[in-house]
Amino acid sequence: MNEPTKKLLIVEDDPGLQSQLRWSFEGYDVGVATDRETALTQLRRMEPAVVTLDLGLPPDPGGVSEGFSTLEQILALAPDTKVIVVTGHNDVSNAVRAIGLGAYDFYEKPIEPDLLTLVVERAHRLHGLEQENRRLATQETLSPLAGVIATSPEMLQVCRMVEKLAPTDVSTLILGESGTGKEVLVKALHALSSRSNKNMVAINCAAIPENLLESELFGYEKGAFTGAAKTTLGKIETAQEGILFLDEVGDLPPSLQAKLLRFLQERVIERVGGRKEIPVDVRVVCATHRNLPDMITAGEFREDLYYRINEATIKIPALRERQGDAVVLARWFLQKFAKQLNRSIKGFTQLALESIEQYAWPGNVRELENRIKRAIIMADGTQITEQDLEMETVKLEKEPFNLRQVREIAEHRAIIRALSYAENNVSHTAEILGITRPTLYNMMRKFNINP
Repeated sequence: MNEPTKKLLIVEDDPGLQSQLRWSFEGYDVGVATDRETALTQLRRMEPAVVTLDLGLPPDPGGVSEGFSTLEQILALAPDTKVIVVTGHNDVSNAVRAIGLGAYDFYEKPIEPDLLTLVVERAHRLHGLEQENRRLATQETLSPLAGVIATSPEMLQVCRMVEKLAPTDVSTLILGESGTGKEVLVKALHALSSRSNKNMVAINCAAIPENLLESELFGYEKGAFTGAAKTTLGKIETAQEGILFLDEVGDLPPSLQAKLLRFLQERVIERVGGRKEIPVDVRVVCATHRNLPDMITAGEFREDLYYRINEATIKIPALRERQGDAVVLARWFLQKFAKQLNRSIKGFTQLALESIEQYAWPGNVRELENRIKRAIIMADGTQITEQDLEMETVKLEKEPFNLRQVREIAEHRAIIRALSYAENNVSHTAEILGITRPTLYNMMRKFNINP
């Protein structure tokens, strides 16, 4: 395979130096800009790994103000870009200032092409290594299972459960709100199982009319009903030796619940219009967002079927219960859809990230995915704002990052909660918190808490 073309942007207003630098970097895809506006346009178009930047740009060619403004905007738009600042001879103070602002390195005029080429090559190699490390880190931290993007302790625990259950053949019930990613987990379970080389067949029990669902599941014989022109296999037979995924099993009609129960007990089926028993070897995985015990109490779901499909249970937490996952998922969807839609969107504004973190996400991961995709289409700049996400009305409660403040907030909440639990009995509260009464009194005075 050929290596990808190295991209270099030269920001220089002197035509003679432009030609000299172009000649020095024949093996590169070289772009040239003579001022700040052209440089930023080329940056968005080319996405170069390295930029050489002369600080003396018009309309201030004798000064450095325009060059420093260009440097700041380049790093704001593309923080990973390696900017090599070209300074005047003995101009150490501006070189140091440029490094302080985030430039990768500096080079003094007059330019020696061979030496500058070495500096650019080194910057390009470092950029490539950083990109590869970021890619590998993303794979390692965001994909404990294939297709699962998660860093929260809650979801990592779910992933461990899937890894343990995958090699077994137990019937598994996956519970979670709509949009939490139940089918993604089933695909991961299938990929890790001994049945991975066979079919995983999915059917949504809520999406198919009741009069068609039986033939979809069990298949039918030729002539079983009007229009049955040939014998057709159902989903259960199609999944032979693989995995059958029954999504929204809580919506299964009572008549089919009995037939499914018999299949799970006997591991044989009869096609609609048939009399022959057909043995089938499949692992059954079910999912639902409904409360099956409540449905059993209401007489809407068979208790014996519930225990048949529930040999093991995986509970997927809602997105609002997954610490930090909303932001991680948002960034992953941004990367995915920006590439897919060919949009030069680089990230989120701080307010957008805070909105994502604090929004309740009633539609869970599916809602987040849809909002990010729509925002990428609608965004005017290179960063997604809370307006692009249509979340400008989200009330933000500032969560501090300072550890002392975080600790004090947590201590205050714990004391209030313990006092409530102990019905304002200070001795009992101190016992619950695992501290002495004098310590508790001191903390209550600190936080101005009066029982």
